[in-house]
Amino acid sequence: MIPRTFAPSSAWSPDEHRIKYELDYSRGPEKTWVFGGLRIRDGHEVTMTAPSRSSVRYQQFLDRVEKAIPNGAIWIVTDNLYAHRSVSTRAWLEDHPRIHHAFIPVGACWLNLLEGWWRLFRKTALAGRSFCNSNDIAYAPQLAAAQLNTRTQPWIWGRPPPTRTRRRRYVYVL
Repeated sequence: MIPRTFAPSSAWSPDEHRIKYELDYSRGPEKTWVFGGLRIRDGHEVTMTAPSRSSVRYQQFLDRVEKAIPNGAIWIVTDNLYAHRSVSTRAWLEDHPRIHHAFIPVGACWLNLLEGWWRLFRKTALAGRSFCNSNDIAYAPQLAAAQLNTRTQPWIWGRPPPTRTRRRRYVYVL
């Protein structure tokens, strides 16, 4: 991510037209990457921001994950980014036997079930916000994760069952 304005979620105007926003996008020297993970058993989230997507930063994120889950095996489902499968990461994983990787096959991004969580997380952390510098960007995911962790619940993949009940039925008697 780079400092820029994120337009608010799309909506409709009072006269029933879609609200249009000018695109505000530029590349700058400051970039911030967000690493994130979800413990599906109880919905607890772990996030970290970093100035690069290097193996060292990924290993720092794995350290955070390991501290957030004090006991038991940890399975990380991830894509095939080089930082996730580099020699230094594999050597780091040998020193941390509780952490195991499950890689998503190349060309099968639809298997990444975590994208649903990322969508919700991005909406909470980034939608409608402007960032002046990388510190603002680093603060937004930290605050969003703290807010979402206050109301955690087990993560269930897929759509929730419909909650809509039947509306009133009118019986006309003649």
